[in-house]
Amino acid sequence: MRRTVLYPLVALGAAAGSLVFADPASAHGYVSSPPSRQALCAQGKVADCGPIQYEPQSVEGPKGLRSCDGGKSQFAVLSDDGRNWPATPVGTSVTFNWVLTARHATSTWEYYIGDKRIAQFDDGGRQPAATVSHQVSLAGYSGRQKILAIWNIADTANAFYNCIDVQVGSGGSTPAPTPTRSPTKAPTTPAPTKSPSKSPTATTTTTGASTDWAADTQYNVGDVVTYQGKRYQCRQSHRSIYTWEPIYTLALWLPV
Repeated sequence: MRRTVLYPLVALGAAAGSLVFADPASAHGYVSSPPSRQALCAQGKVADCGPIQYEPQSVEGPKGLRSCDGGKSQFAVLSDDGRNWPATPVGTSVTFNWVLTARHATSTWEYYIGDKRIAQFDDGGRQPAATVSHQVSLAGYSGRQKILAIWNIADTANAFYNCIDVQVGSGGSTPAPTPTRSPTKAPTTPAPTKSPSKSPTATTTTTGASTDWAADTQYNVGDVVTYQGKRYQCRQSHRSIYTWEPIYTLALWLPV
């Protein structure tokens, strides 16, 4: 039977009043880094994306497709290669990170360039964790490439689709959307004008003071952080790592 996840989003406040979010029952998963096209829309890096900007995790369609939009007309923008999608510089080995908002039993994960499948990972019907990573070789490819990542669900006829634009051959083995070190964001050092640094197990509400987001920190539902001058509320408990910054993982963080 298919599982759904309902999120206890507490006290969102007026700041979130103008945002539109999909029914949590329709939430599933997407590639957060290197950022997929839907992730770029959700981050505001690409304008005029339509409804996908509010539900990057919802590109679901029948298995066997080779489209970025999963066959859904409301997400057709994702298949428009003329929109000048930003391409992430990568080397010949790339780690693709998924954020799952509903952990469906999984048959396989597939990665394509054009009609050629370049990688497959078999989960054998197991339920994945809330985050999933795959290391994929791009040996033999160079320049700008569009990669189609597919999450095939084990107990339904559907799959989830993500297109990721990369620039192969720019150096590095695993891309990260932000620097891997940020001395000003150490968990034990409070930022100016902010409240004291938070305990890993502490919780706050949207009406309380926020602390700067930091890697290697336990966040619980309802915690509030500041990242790049904006406030976010934790919507799924997790321990943070670099590349999971709030702007890149809207399945974990809600703008407030």
